[in-house]
Amino acid sequence: MAISKALADELERRRAVALAGGGEKKAEARHAEARMTARERLEALFSPGTFQEFGLHARHNTRHFGMESREIPGDGVITGTGFVDGRPVAAFSQDFTVSGGSLGEIHAKKICHTLDHAGKAGVPIIGFNDSGGARIQEGVGALSAYGQVFYRNVQLSGVVPQISVIAGPCAGGAAYSPALTDFTIMTREHAQMFICGPEVIRAVTGQATSMDEIGSAEVQASVAGNIHFIAEDDAHAVALVHRLLSFLPSNNMMDPPHRIEPELAIADDPVLDDLVPEDPKAPFDCRKVIERLADEGDFLEVMAEFAANIVIGFGRIGGIVVGFVANQPMVKAGALDIDASDKAARFVRFCNIFNIPLVTLVDVPGFLPGVHEERRGIIRHGAKMLFSYASSTVPKITVIMRKAYGGAYIAMCSQDMGADRVLAWPSAEIAVMGAEGAVNILYRKELSEAEDKRAKAKELAEEYRAEFASPYLSAGMLFVSDVIQPRQTRSAIALALRGLMSKRETRPPKKHGNIPL
Repeated sequence: MAISKALADELERRRAVALAGGGEKKAEARHAEARMTARERLEALFSPGTFQEFGLHARHNTRHFGMESREIPGDGVITGTGFVDGRPVAAFSQDFTVSGGSLGEIHAKKICHTLDHAGKAGVPIIGFNDSGGARIQEGVGALSAYGQVFYRNVQLSGVVPQISVIAGPCAGGAAYSPALTDFTIMTREHAQMFICGPEVIRAVTGQATSMDEIGSAEVQASVAGNIHFIAEDDAHAVALVHRLLSFLPSNNMMDPPHRIEPELAIADDPVLDDLVPEDPKAPFDCRKVIERLADEGDFLEVMAEFAANIVIGFGRIGGIVVGFVANQPMVKAGALDIDASDKAARFVRFCNIFNIPLVTLVDVPGFLPGVHEERRGIIRHGAKMLFSYASSTVPKITVIMRKAYGGAYIAMCSQDMGADRVLAWPSAEIAVMGAEGAVNILYRKELSEAEDKRAKAKELAEEYRAEFASPYLSAGMLFVSDVIQPRQTRSAIALALRGLMSKRETRPPKKHGNIPL
C-alpha cells in the first residue's frame, strides 16, 4: 500500500523537529563556544552514513505530574549504533540544548536500551555526558531512572568496554555513571564533574570554594583521579575515543586488535643500553624505555596527570597489544604510594578482563614510607596490586631494570605473583631493602670501627649489592628467567608474547574474589 502524502509529510515534520534538537539559535551558541552539539559529537564518532538511531521519536512523559504536555525532542538524548574504524559501537549523547539534557524516565530508558544492546551485541559503549542532572519535576521517577542506568553500567562491567566523555555538566548522582565505566575523558573547558557544587558545600559546611577547585578537568585528572584523559575540546575527545578503541577488543570474549605479522622481526636496540643511568639513584624517564619497546614508539598513556610515580598505558610489541605498568623514577623515586597502587591495580584488572597481556617495568625502592601513608591505609591499597596481579591470567612479563626492593618487588608482578617471564638487566638489584639501609643494619660494628665511615659504608654497600642483591643470585634461584642486556629487551618480550598467546589458566570456581577495597 502506498504511503499518503499526508503521512509522509507528518513523518518528515516529526523527524525535522527531533533532528533540530534545541533549535538553530542554541546550536549557534554552542558553535560560538567552539563546542559541538550532541548530534555532531556522534557524527564525529561514527563513520559517515553508519549511524542508526534508537528512539528518535521518544516523547517526554508528563501524565503523572499535572503539567502541560510540551515537546522535548528525543527527550534530551540521542542514542544508537554505528561503526568506528570498521567496528560496531553503541553510543548515547545527551543534548544540553533540549531541556538542559536533564534525565527523566524516557531519557534514561533510551540510554538503558542502548546499554542493553551493547551487552547483547558485545560491542563497546560510548557515552557523551552533558546534562543539568535529574529532571526535578519527575521526582523519584528520575532517581529510579538513574539507578537503572547505574545497574546496567555494573552489569556490563567486564563484558564490553565502557567509555565516558564528560563534555558539559555532570553533577550529583549523574557523576556516578561515568565513575562506573572503564575510561573517562573530560574536556578542559565547559565541563564540570562533582557531587556537591560550591554553593551546597558553602551552605552545609561553611567552606568557600570554586568550581575550579572541585569540578574542573585539571582537578579531576591530577588530584581526584576520577578521569583518565583531558581533551582540549570535543573533537579531541572523539579522537581520544578512537585511539583508545584501537587498543581494545569489542568484548571480553575477543582478543584485542593485534597486528601480528607472520614473521617476527628480531633485532637489538642499542639505544636502550644508554637510557638508564649507571648511578642507581639517578632518575630517568621510564616513558623513554616504553617508547623504545612499543612498536613505532606508539604509546597511549592513561591517567598521566594522576599518581605520576607510576606510568600505565597501551602499546604494541611485535604487533601484540599490551598494557604497560612502569615505575617512574622521576617522581617520588618510583616508590609505590596509595594513589599509585590504586591506579596500577585497576589498570591491571582492566587488562586482564579484556585479554590484554601485561608488561611490567620495575625500578622501585619500596612502598612510600610516612605517617600520612600509613594512617591512610597503604597496607590496604598496596594489597590491591598484589590481588590484581595474582588474579590475572593473561600473559605477564616483568622486566627488572634497576631496584626491586621489599614488598614492592612482589607487588610489581614478581614470579610469585604469576609472572610468566621475569627478565632482569645486569643493573637490577633484587633484595629485601636497599644497600645503604641494609649496611646500617647488618654492618653496624664495622661502620663504628671505621676511620672513614662514609668510605666504609660505600664499600660495604657495593659488597652487599654483589652478594645479596645481584640479579644472578635471583636467576640462580629461578626467581628470574634470564639476565639480558637492555638492548635485547624488545626482542625478548616479543618472543615471549608470541609464545604465550595460547596461554590458558583456570582458577577455582567462585563468584569473584574479595579485593581489599
